[in-house]
Amino acid sequence: MYENIEFWVFIALCVAFFVAGFVDSIAGGGGLISMPSLLLAGISPQLALGTNKFVVIFGTAVALGNFIRHKKLIYKITLFSIGFSLIGAYVGTKLILLFDERDVASVILFLLPVSALAIFIPKKFSKTHQESFSGVQTFVYAPMISFFIGAYDGFFGPGTGTFLILSFYLFLRMDMLNAAATAKAINLASGMGSFFAFALSGHILYMLALPLVVANICGAYIGSKFAIKRGAKVVRIFVIFSFFVMFISLIFKYFFS
Repeated sequence: MYENIEFWVFIALCVAFFVAGFVDSIAGGGGLISMPSLLLAGISPQLALGTNKFVVIFGTAVALGNFIRHKKLIYKITLFSIGFSLIGAYVGTKLILLFDERDVASVILFLLPVSALAIFIPKKFSKTHQESFSGVQTFVYAPMISFFIGAYDGFFGPGTGTFLILSFYLFLRMDMLNAAATAKAINLASGMGSFFAFALSGHILYMLALPLVVANICGAYIGSKFAIKRGAKVVRIFVIFSFFVMFISLIFKYFFS
């Protein structure tokens, strides 16, 4: 465990990551809870980003496994894009590590409200299922989308899945389920690329992260069982309320303390 974290703060972090996994499996936006909770616990921004990245790749992997079992993954797009996502995330992470700690905090506080808007992007669109993809879609659009959104994931993270789904829907004309499955694969690659960069620079608190992984996966599992009609709308309200409280707290922590 991180030596400067008190026991009650550690318990609060476990609860936060459980809730993050729960809401992310239903409505997305779990990063809006997990990232601020680490910062409020007194962890430096770079360590918070690295530790959070280590935790969330496990939940992403579990979700991807479910999509693969149900045969929803578009392998052609994934195979030609996954490397670009990994490289983009590695570059994005190396970039954020060049910033001073207070500058990183400022960047996070700027990007948090932007990523919060992502959970309001509609997840239901008209059915435009496409079985095959053109050369431009496969070799240009998909790799470019994966690289740039992967770079965003490495630089910050929250909202990445939603941005990928929306991009695959708009530019590749996937239906939403295939887009979600493919987005999970690309998101896992960007998560791994970012993880490698944080790990090599020593910006992951493994002893703290491991119990948070368990809490996050448990929350995701229960959340997926709880995903009933209108549930996502209720959870979005909860996410925004929690985010607003933590966001205001972070502003006071970094700019008025």
